Amino acid sequence: MPCTTLLVGKKATYDGSTMIARNEDSGAGHYNPKKFVVVEPQDQPRHYKSVLSHVEIELPDNPMRYTAMPNGLDGEGIWGAAGVNSANVSMTATETITTNERVLGADPMVCYEPAQDGRPEKAGGIGEEDIVSITLPYICSAREGVQRLGSLLEQYGTYEMNGIAFSDVDEIWWLETIGGHHWIARRVPDEAYVVMPNQLGIDYFSLEDAFGEQKEFMCSADLREFIRDNYLDLSKDGEFNARYAFGSASDSDHIYNTPRAWYMQRYFNPADTWWDGDDADYRPDSDDITWCREPERKITVEDVKYILSSHYQGTPYDPYAVHGDPSLRGSFRPIGVNRNNFLSLTQIRPYMPENIRTIEWLALGSNVFNAFVPFYANVDTTPAYFATAGKRVTTESFYWSNRMIGALADTQYGSCIQPITRYQMEVLSRGRAILNRTDKKYADGSASPADLEKVNQEISDMAQKATDDILDKVLFEVSNRMKNQFSLSDR
Repeated sequence: MPCTTLLVGKKATYDGSTMIARNEDSGAGHYNPKKFVVVEPQDQPRHYKSVLSHVEIELPDNPMRYTAMPNGLDGEGIWGAAGVNSANVSMTATETITTNERVLGADPMVCYEPAQDGRPEKAGGIGEEDIVSITLPYICSAREGVQRLGSLLEQYGTYEMNGIAFSDVDEIWWLETIGGHHWIARRVPDEAYVVMPNQLGIDYFSLEDAFGEQKEFMCSADLREFIRDNYLDLSKDGEFNARYAFGSASDSDHIYNTPRAWYMQRYFNPADTWWDGDDADYRPDSDDITWCREPERKITVEDVKYILSSHYQGTPYDPYAVHGDPSLRGSFRPIGVNRNNFLSLTQIRPYMPENIRTIEWLALGSNVFNAFVPFYANVDTTPAYFATAGKRVTTESFYWSNRMIGALADTQYGSCIQPITRYQMEVLSRGRAILNRTDKKYADGSASPADLEKVNQEISDMAQKATDDILDKVLFEVSNRMKNQFSLSDR
């Protein structure tokens, strides 16, 4: 599942929150409706069976309530994608990442094998379909998330390479799978941000800390032996680089992945690094763009939405550009792509009471054209407008409304983008106003889930009205530019 992830430590955000955000994107030629739901403890399975890999896992008997962004269509399992539990611990799963032949030869993926030619069925490992459901309800910190998922990967294996983020009010951790059974994890520095564009990203990794105090690093139990026995360490200076050992640097990476890292860091650090021209420090095809760095200024929610909706604005590679060399337009895979399913940002605010501490910001459909909507996470139900995303196309669904807006506006980008920009600003501004009012009202911690559900419904109603309005405007504009236009008043 192609995706883009942004992680921001608490000293790098504008308000001291931890923030983890990810675009979930469908594969080429597919569009997966997504919905925003709450899973109550009584609805969480105790015996879990994966639809795709058939792996079966016994789950603990004490799950917490949690939010999730599952698939709107049946057939491939849950794909919980992103959420936060009642302990204010969040995760996003997963970012599909890359590896190399040396790793796959040393620790092959654990793939499902159907019964065939007299051989019994062989279950596969865990994957993106499963990871939120079997992890998020059972963890009380980001660190515990790494530990639980790591133990599940070592026990059951996986059939794909994935990156998973965990956050709580103090820490953010990033876990990457290595082959079928191995994994590494690194704590995001508080003063830094991390960009992840479908590649194994962790570069510097301290094995000493991972097998010692585990302050900043963790890994699978036999990783040292795995590296040694399979000659995976490619460093010449004795400083282990996990990206060199476990990752990739292919020609396709330079078209599909590294340009996104280049553009994101170019946005957050425009002055301290040279990004353009023949003498650039980093280019769109650079394999050594650092995993984390300190931004030149603190990062806001609005920054997250902008960069995870971006399409190389201000560069020759923007597919919507009207100036410059036409041969360069669309050279690289954008972050805001037609196949965005949703964007989720979990903001965990240390200055708020625990019951209103976590805000989930959501955008569905292609991010270039959609709006960012905030919701309180400590609830038992979600608004129907955001919980509806089935096969039927309907304007009663935020997902489907935004899919229609994007598909229409893309054809007339120049004439549609200004009213869409005003729509995006209106929804985000009015959402912030409702949050500010509610935060003040319940600053004493008195808000019940029912109180917050009413606020979430108010936000949803506001977003639905604004979305219906912009759909009307875009439809009118695009209708006026149809190729078969003709009237008696034409001259």
